[in-house]
Amino acid sequence: MQLEVLTPERKLYAGEVYGVQLPGVDGSFEVLDKHAPLIAALGKGKMKVLKDKVQAEFYQIEGGFVEVLRNKATVLVEGAAVIK
Repeated sequence: MQLEVLTPERKLYAGEVYGVQLPGVDGSFEVLDKHAPLIAALGKGKMKVLKDKVQAEFYQIEGGFVEVLRNKATVLVEGAAVIK
């Protein structure tokens, strides 16, 4: 599935991924390939981008929203930083 992570300043991530784990306001959840359409509010916390079944990248996000539609997840966040 396609993933885009956008902040007000820039595009933080764009590419093909296996899935993404997100900190929802009511708890974390995961979006995988061919997920049903969804719009959800995000809280402050860690976002895990699953590049494939083995590799992952982590980001600290400041909250925002995610939209999943037609096998594309768009994450709009107030701020984010890569965790190394």
